[in-house]
Amino acid sequence: MPPETTVSPARGALDAKRWQALVFIAMAQLLVVLDGTIVTIALPSATTDLGISDGNRQWVITAYALAFGGLLLFGGRVADLWGRRRAFVIGLAGFGLASALGGAAQNELMLYSSRALQGVFGALLAPAALSLLTVLFTDAKERAKAFGIYGAIAGAGAAIGLLLGGALTDYLDWRWTFFVNIPFVAAAIIGTLMVIREPEEARNRSSLDVPGAVLASLGLVALVYGFARAEHEDWTETWTVVMLVSAVVLLALFVVVEARTKAPLLPLSVITDRNRGGSYLSLGLAIIGMFGLFLFLTIYLQGIRGYSPVRTGFAFMPMVVGMIIGSTQIGTRLVTRVRPGLLMAPGFAVAALGMLLLTQLDMNTSYWGIIAPAQVLLGLGMGTAFMPGMSLATERVKPTDAGVASAMVNVSQQVGGAIGTALLNTIAASATTAYIGARFDGPEELAPLPVRAAGAVDGFAQGIWWAFFILVIAAVLAAVLINSKGSHGPAVSQGGDEEGAPIPVMAH
Repeated sequence: MPPETTVSPARGALDAKRWQALVFIAMAQLLVVLDGTIVTIALPSATTDLGISDGNRQWVITAYALAFGGLLLFGGRVADLWGRRRAFVIGLAGFGLASALGGAAQNELMLYSSRALQGVFGALLAPAALSLLTVLFTDAKERAKAFGIYGAIAGAGAAIGLLLGGALTDYLDWRWTFFVNIPFVAAAIIGTLMVIREPEEARNRSSLDVPGAVLASLGLVALVYGFARAEHEDWTETWTVVMLVSAVVLLALFVVVEARTKAPLLPLSVITDRNRGGSYLSLGLAIIGMFGLFLFLTIYLQGIRGYSPVRTGFAFMPMVVGMIIGSTQIGTRLVTRVRPGLLMAPGFAVAALGMLLLTQLDMNTSYWGIIAPAQVLLGLGMGTAFMPGMSLATERVKPTDAGVASAMVNVSQQVGGAIGTALLNTIAASATTAYIGARFDGPEELAPLPVRAAGAVDGFAQGIWWAFFILVIAAVLAAVLINSKGSHGPAVSQGGDEEGAPIPVMAH
């Protein structure tokens, strides 16, 4: 990599190329987020082409989730130690190579391996991207705009993945859901090497906390796998219970180790701060509801209403538009004027209203009368809440801890997604079984198709009710826990306990 020369400009000086840097940071974030859903649409075609059994097909999703979720904290701290720019480029390159492997897969082992490698490098890339944003944008108003764009991409990426995955699968081939990443990766690497410079003072010079890294990674893998297994098996199934109990034990040991070590992987002050902790918690709860909704609506539109993959992707566009408006217009304009809690709580409440509207789902629900308006409310609410939530979650931490604080944002989202998919899917499945059992005296799979379809929709509606209550809880927690007055000055702490001191930037 080209040498980087540190300068010490006047206090408060800003990186001249920070807005150009944002383009490539946002591009990388979009890759990571949409990759969680783009492959979902292509999964039936890929598994048929490669001869993957129904019992094993979930590993295409699970391999990515385990590697990504399990290594996020480790990846965040590695970015702090190596330098975020270096970690960002390595993460991009590895993600691109893993995508090429997936697109060229000739058997299920190659496909599983590529997805796991995408997760590994994504766990390095995602926290490096967010922490670069954190250390490059220290002026309050500029930080609001940058996080508005970032928040819109983070929120809308999953829906964009559904649209892109559907288009590529329908008009080209499932392999292009992997190959499409490569040109974006190449552009992001070239742009990063040309315009991104990292403040030297933001580098963490301590040693890696190996016991903490091992405990955190194993604990998070056990947690994500436990919920993934519960979705396909049962909550009382032996390995599900073993994984979830192991996760609790390992993460408890991790907290004990972090409290005693001199150079912790995750300084506990990052999560015990009332405002950051409240942000992580409320964002995680919101993601539980959102992931359940994506699951239910995708199955409803394709399986019940007969939408094609492309039409399904377009059907999510009202939510994408709402998120972009909520994040880049409402959140960005208000975040420097009102407390973050006064944006996050109402934002989650508006999203809950959208979810409440979707509880009316039935076999013939009007798309334009109910589904589209509900998505607009969800998008506006989530976009408005995500923007200050992500900014607050990385605010006023030492620059040397920006990577691991950023990783915690991704951890809350990843764990929330795993819980949401497993928990709400279980609730929906139970409601479907009860509905069919009340109308058909016999095995569920032998029930008439109209009864099974109606039972599935009833299950979706029951799951959405739970998602509504979870969003209400997220709104309440944001209102109660988050009392920060917001960032009206520089947002990243510059060493020690001092908060708000500007960071020197790199010369170009």
